[in-house]
Amino acid sequence: MSARIPLHKRLLVRLLITSGLIAVCSVAATAWLAVATTTQALREEQGQALADDMDVLAELSGYAATHPDWSGVAQTVRKLSAKTGRRIALTTSGRRVIADSAPAGTSLPPSAAAAVDPLHTDTDSERGAQVPGIDPRAVGPYRLTEAERVKVDALARKRQLCFSQFGVRTSLSRIPSGRMVITDPDSDSAPDHVPDACADGQLNTPTPTEQKAIKAARGPARACLAEAGLPVEYAALLGSGPGAVDVRRTLTGKLGDKEARQAQPCFDEALRTQLDPYVAPAAELFLGTGDTPAVLFDMSPANKAKVIGAAGLVLAVTVAATALVASRLVRPLRALTAAAQQPPELHVRVPVTTRDETGILAAAFNDLTERRERLEAQRKAMVSDIAHELRSPLTNIRGWLEVTRDGVVDPDPALLGSLHEEALVLQRVIDDLQDLADADAGTLRLHREPVRCDELLQQVAAAHRVAADARGVGLRTDVDGEPWLDADPVRMRQVLGNLVSNALRHTPPGGCVTVSARRDGDDVLLEVADTGSGIASDDLPHVFDRFWRAEKSRSRRTGGSGLGLAIVRQLVAAHAGTAQAASEPGTGSVFTLRLPGGPTP
Repeated sequence: MSARIPLHKRLLVRLLITSGLIAVCSVAATAWLAVATTTQALREEQGQALADDMDVLAELSGYAATHPDWSGVAQTVRKLSAKTGRRIALTTSGRRVIADSAPAGTSLPPSAAAAVDPLHTDTDSERGAQVPGIDPRAVGPYRLTEAERVKVDALARKRQLCFSQFGVRTSLSRIPSGRMVITDPDSDSAPDHVPDACADGQLNTPTPTEQKAIKAARGPARACLAEAGLPVEYAALLGSGPGAVDVRRTLTGKLGDKEARQAQPCFDEALRTQLDPYVAPAAELFLGTGDTPAVLFDMSPANKAKVIGAAGLVLAVTVAATALVASRLVRPLRALTAAAQQPPELHVRVPVTTRDETGILAAAFNDLTERRERLEAQRKAMVSDIAHELRSPLTNIRGWLEVTRDGVVDPDPALLGSLHEEALVLQRVIDDLQDLADADAGTLRLHREPVRCDELLQQVAAAHRVAADARGVGLRTDVDGEPWLDADPVRMRQVLGNLVSNALRHTPPGGCVTVSARRDGDDVLLEVADTGSGIASDDLPHVFDRFWRAEKSRSRRTGGSGLGLAIVRQLVAAHAGTAQAASEPGTGSVFTLRLPGGPTP
């Protein structure tokens, strides 16, 4: 069969061509992207490394500004190292390691990347809080107490409300000492215009904590100014702004540029002396890749040869792997095709050699073959059973009609009654077959309505009372509560009627058949119990099979058509219920129907 398939249409060839094209395109695209983006990526990586370095320096400077020593910095170093992917080490000026993200004993880089000293910051970057001079996060004795912070916050909000009443937009921000200040939302600086009604002077007045710290700093500042030949009155400017530690803006606003530059060193020295006990000592920062330059990508002949060689290798591996996978995929498909082309009566199976999708398909094919074989056997058995069921009554009718035609017997009422009874047997078999055919085809129509179980059981008992009395068998009903069903009442009478008829046939005179109903949660249980001969355990799984009888010797006239219990199962399933049988030989049988309960009207 495969020989008649053109080569270019075979699945294996198409898979190979497709995989080859994909491999060529992917390798070419990868090489082009590598050439086009590597240099730019390396440059961006270099810029990112510099930005990361500044972030590391800013955070470690902030740690030093808020801690009197480096005793707890190891955790911060490890966190920064994990974030940036860099080795970070802090040492003293004598190269004694304070904290290091690398294992102990690892040698340090040749030179330090920067010095970490919150009292002598010196960098051109404006990232974070790292600014020239003294780190503003080093506040030491200027940090407000909780009570002072609450008071200053209230004053700041009051001032902001005053500004808003005059149409001035402001925002609140907190400086490192804990003081709340008012700033322009567009420039993050103090507002250019202050309405007279809002200039109460309370917000920027130093708190007792700040006053104490300012007073301590002004003494060294005066001495320094006097030594420099500058007016000692400049010392009063220390603490005149909202940020007591950062006085640069205050000096620039109160003095000229020249005087401010001359006085600034005295203020810085006084503040450094005052803050020194509150900050960690100066340290050196080492970064593992800080001195490694970025290497630009170069498409030299050697690199071109590497790219071409890698592309060829990837292409070869892709084609080989695809050929192997495709061969394993096509082999079971061919076996499935060959099995499907065999005559149906052979019921050919295919071996399941894999557990992938093809193996699942093969297993499903085998299951389908088995089901088809079982259905074929059932079809043959059903045809044989139907022919046997119809042959007996038709043979009786034909025989009596022939002897009557030949004048052997007279067509008296007894003969006509016998023929009528045989016709009824035929009609019952045909009706049962029609019900089963409708159920199998899914065309069985149900006319659901609320059904009271007590009335349903009484109707079934009344319909079979005469037959029960004729056989000397008691027939009674038992209803627990008032259960209701949402069901087709005609079909439910047919179901219970079949069960009761079956029970009466198996119950000897003096026995009893009980039809009961009760609720079980959301379901309703209908039971038909008899005190008859019972059913053997080996026969119990087959009681709902078509044309099955526990007593094979019984005739169709006395034993029924063999379809009654099969119809029971189909009608109950149509109502979304289940049918079960339980029996012990010599003690009787119990048939239980579990059906969804209906609401009480």
